[in-house]
Amino acid sequence: MCGIVGGIAKRNIVPILTEGLRRLEYRGYDSAGIAVINEGIKRVRRVGRVSEMEAGIVAEGLVGVLGIGHTRWATHGGVTEFNAHPHVSREEIAVVHNGIIENHESQRERLKGLGYQFESQTDTEVIAHLVHHYFKESGDLFFATQRAVQDLHGAYAIGVVSLRDPTMVACARIGCPLLIGVGDGENFIASDVSAILPVTRRVMYLEEGDVAALRLDSIAVVDKDGKSVERAIHLSTVTDDANDLGPYQHFMQKEIHEQPRAVADTLDAVLTDGITSSHFGEDAGKIFKDINAVLILASGTSSYSSMVAKQWIESIAKIPCNIELGHEYRYRDSIPNPRQLVVTISQSGETLDTMEALKRAKQLGHEYTLSICNVRESAIPRASRLVCYTRAGAEIGVASTKAFTTQLAALFTLTLAIAKERGQLDANEEADYLEQLRFVPGSVQHALNLEPQIIEWAKKFTQKNHALFLGRGIHYPIALEGALKLKEISYIHAEAYPAGELKHGPLALVDANMPVVVIAPNDALLEKVKSNMQEVSARGGELFVLADLDSHFTESDRVHVIRTPRHAGVLSPIIHAIPVQLLAYHTALLRGTDVDKPRNLAKSVTVE
Repeated sequence: MCGIVGGIAKRNIVPILTEGLRRLEYRGYDSAGIAVINEGIKRVRRVGRVSEMEAGIVAEGLVGVLGIGHTRWATHGGVTEFNAHPHVSREEIAVVHNGIIENHESQRERLKGLGYQFESQTDTEVIAHLVHHYFKESGDLFFATQRAVQDLHGAYAIGVVSLRDPTMVACARIGCPLLIGVGDGENFIASDVSAILPVTRRVMYLEEGDVAALRLDSIAVVDKDGKSVERAIHLSTVTDDANDLGPYQHFMQKEIHEQPRAVADTLDAVLTDGITSSHFGEDAGKIFKDINAVLILASGTSSYSSMVAKQWIESIAKIPCNIELGHEYRYRDSIPNPRQLVVTISQSGETLDTMEALKRAKQLGHEYTLSICNVRESAIPRASRLVCYTRAGAEIGVASTKAFTTQLAALFTLTLAIAKERGQLDANEEADYLEQLRFVPGSVQHALNLEPQIIEWAKKFTQKNHALFLGRGIHYPIALEGALKLKEISYIHAEAYPAGELKHGPLALVDANMPVVVIAPNDALLEKVKSNMQEVSARGGELFVLADLDSHFTESDRVHVIRTPRHAGVLSPIIHAIPVQLLAYHTALLRGTDVDKPRNLAKSVTVE
């Protein structure tokens, strides 16, 4: 969601901050701003894109060697320049902030009593005034930041600079990601490593509750208890390739077409070494033998991959599997099972709902935790006992595509590993599943080759305001994913149902203006799906059927059929995800929406 970049150097830092914010645009935002210390706090804020802010920087001649920048996704207060970051207290303290301060109202009243006036509607301005209050008492920005965060409840990552100490950038985090970029005679902060790749690849990840002080040649960190600590420096392996569109028009299009390679890379270890629990951690085998159930915690697209995994785990590994939305699980009473494997799924490894759900599970006594994630060294994997990294590469488009299919690939290998450790997978079955997995990247490519036909469908969807997606069994989650993608980027209202639910209410919506997309592979439920399609046709609905080469459907003016490659068996959901992604993309493209940065949404959801 919001993005932070900041730093201290001997050179003009404004171009570095500007480029950093541009690299954070993919996360989603509605305003941007920069503040530097230069004979006062000089600040430029603009509603809209980073380019708008950059024009203001040029117009005002902003320069400085110490500064902070921010892209904001509105939570408290509307999208206005007054609410944009950085926020300033009495022209002496400037703050940028990701996250939500839950007790901002009580702190606001307290600060008003101390004589502070508020210019914005944000919770962030509270932080600026708190730091100023404690700095006024101590004259030490590092101490003032430590003291201020003790008064805050919620999730945050903050960067702070002071006019009265132009040699330091202070920062702190709880719940929201923040890292330090270690340079040569210069140091930086960022919420995402991509923001600082042009200046350093040496990265220090801050832990929960850390507060840090950055100077030109030193970095000091204290933990949540105020004790001095050292955090390891890592050499980032993230590359700039993800920021290059190449021949593609949008990052979403590029990432859809990267899926054959992303899935192949994710499956590489298992196809090379076979099914082994060691891919998930040294003690994974022992854990998989001991568990008696699986609980998956996820949100959004990741929850749909979980729904597919539930059916895989129960049918292949023969073990109960439940799914919980992270933001619901953490607030409800649940019955802990110490022998349950708790699996968290997050593309970014930062998803706050999922992170907090993991914390809740561990508080309840769950020791068996496993993270499936696309970003190495991110918060959720670091908090998990076992880890499986997908190898999708950086995903820039807000609407998740290759992260989803690689999650499915990882979840299937997890299923097989659990089944093998529990004696539910013999050698012949293992060989058969591995053979099926080898065909998946090629089948994904074949599905991508359907793009010209999908474009013709998209032309029909462009003028529609509503759509239904239907699927049964293991393909119902793909219907959900298709509906989500369409509504996310084209702004067409779309819903998904198990096809059998159609007659229990949704059929009332079907008419000549309601396109109905049906995921209809040639599996055991195909005849049932055909019966549901007849219900649509009888009401004048227009059907768009995603079938297999060996399925038998009769096309007509109201029944359109696209056949994906040969039926991929239990792995079919990975293949059928591709056409629904392409349909959403091309419909949005024809409608002229902002495909990579859909309104009101953000890439990394780090607030509740």
